[in-house]
Amino acid sequence: MAKKVLVVDDELDMRVFISTLLETNGFKPVGAEDGQEGLVLAKKHRPVLVIMDVMMPKESGIHMYRGLRTDPDLRNIPVIVCSALSKKTFFHSQKVLDEYEGTPLGEPDDYIEKPPEPDELLQAVQRVLG
Repeated sequence: MAKKVLVVDDELDMRVFISTLLETNGFKPVGAEDGQEGLVLAKKHRPVLVIMDVMMPKESGIHMYRGLRTDPDLRNIPVIVCSALSKKTFFHSQKVLDEYEGTPLGEPDDYIEKPPEPDELLQAVQRVLG
């Protein structure tokens, strides 16, 4: 049975691109268009991996990442962030939230800046999943 990977991005083109890449490499992608839907689907499907954007409407990736990392059932799911937001900006925002909330969460398993190269993304998936 194909391993489920949750793809969370508000841009349809990016969701389709990542999902197609995953599907042609033997995974079963599950798509969500914002962090709110992403958390619901993560709880429902228990994916082996989450690939997510940061800047999204409703629930941002920053909050979704915190939601994943603070949920006892979801905290061990590896996360690859794929965003137009620079890695430095994302890590800075996490550090500020860690200090504010008093809960350091650690870094995502990988961080790829958009637009991702297909090979780069697949290598990250294989590296993260071992």
